Amino acid sequence: MKGKTRNVVLSIMVMISFLTIPLLSQTVSEGAESVYRVGTTAAQFLKIAAGARPVGMGGAYSALATDILAVYWNPAGLSRVVGRGEAVFNHAEWLAETDYDFAAFSVNLGAVGSVGFQVIAFRTPEQPVRTIDNPEGTGQLWNANMIALGITYARNLTDRFSIGFTGKYVQETIFNVTARGAAFDLGILYYTPFKNVILGASIANFGTQMRLDGRDLFFNEDPLPEDGSVDAVPAKYRTESFDMPLSMRFGIAWQPIRNDNIQITAAVDGTQPNDNSEHINSGLEIGFQNVVFLRLGYKALFLENSEQGLTFGVGLYYNMVGTNLKFDFGWADYGRLNNVKFVSFSIKY
Repeated sequence: MKGKTRNVVLSIMVMISFLTIPLLSQTVSEGAESVYRVGTTAAQFLKIAAGARPVGMGGAYSALATDILAVYWNPAGLSRVVGRGEAVFNHAEWLAETDYDFAAFSVNLGAVGSVGFQVIAFRTPEQPVRTIDNPEGTGQLWNANMIALGITYARNLTDRFSIGFTGKYVQETIFNVTARGAAFDLGILYYTPFKNVILGASIANFGTQMRLDGRDLFFNEDPLPEDGSVDAVPAKYRTESFDMPLSMRFGIAWQPIRNDNIQITAAVDGTQPNDNSEHINSGLEIGFQNVVFLRLGYKALFLENSEQGLTFGVGLYYNMVGTNLKFDFGWADYGRLNNVKFVSFSIKY
């Protein structure tokens, strides 16, 4: 009994530490006269939600991430994947005709824990290179490609408390310049003594700064055009370094009804990014016989000047002997930027 009490106290202390970090950072921002930092971080593609189910639930997934999508939302949840492991592939036609793909798989190592691997890819369509002298194009084509590779480890410390870590390599390439960096995520998951109430918290993309570098930054310059003693000197544009999009999430999920016929799940996430203000994501899911799921959510509540808002989704699950197949669809409204559709397919083996 004393051991269980000690574990509960430890879990609560860790949760409190996660909550105090956002409060402290909020105090600092208020002291700095609320500096507006939108668009001040690199690797923005890391902020695109992974998985159609979380998208349909408005991005409220920190406490629900007990599947393969935990490698993105909350690494601790990966230890709760039942069976030998799970794999998922997610595709979305993102804004402005760009493409977003997310793929991951995990392996359950038993008492040792669970390991997962993920790949995130973001691509823009090719466009002609235009200059002042050649406004119709130079004959060259440019595009942008972003990729992130990650490995996750998670373990159940008790029957109620889990912890997980993710290490990531991040790269952005725009035409002939590239920026590279490394980051890690930390997550915890706690099944409370209250019936069907789960708490989750995570810190995502805590890492190095990123700076573009490459041959497109080199040029020749005459430092003394009036002197005439030097024709051209090799020069280089100086680029700035930018932080990654650090994000802190705290979520709660509740399943008021859970039986063989109907399953109802409600979730709320509080989010604080380092390049915007605090906001809340919320979602509701209704399942019928663990086969058909309907989802509704609202994203970025209380976030000023946001184009995000209503979301919905559906899911179809099919169980075979030792295998679980899942197909999910998610839709998110982006106001003047139209909407985005996500499709996910996963298999639990």
